[in-house]
Amino acid sequence: MRCVIARYPFDLTKMGVLETMKGIKPELITGESVTIGRRRYPVKQVGQVITRQDPRDFNSGEVVRAMTRLGFTCHGLPEAAPVHALTPFENASALLGSGAPQDVV
Repeated sequence: MRCVIARYPFDLTKMGVLETMKGIKPELITGESVTIGRRRYPVKQVGQVITRQDPRDFNSGEVVRAMTRLGFTCHGLPEAAPVHALTPFENASALLGSGAPQDVV
């Protein structure tokens, strides 16, 4: 399949991408990702490996489109775990100790 990444044309095949990514250790995923074989890679890492270009030269959308057309599963941004923010009262209680009243003798 012919695709354009970073203004350069590439002829990519699914088997070619699988071979190229074989033995490559996935980096930490912080944005969009693609599943290749049994591993999940950041889209920018895949683009860098298959095009041999600096990841700043292309955007992740170009790689996602190419990988989707080749039949790979692409994933959006990872979901962040919900963060429980302390209320001002909980924060003050935590700073002062348990927050339970003490018996004064």
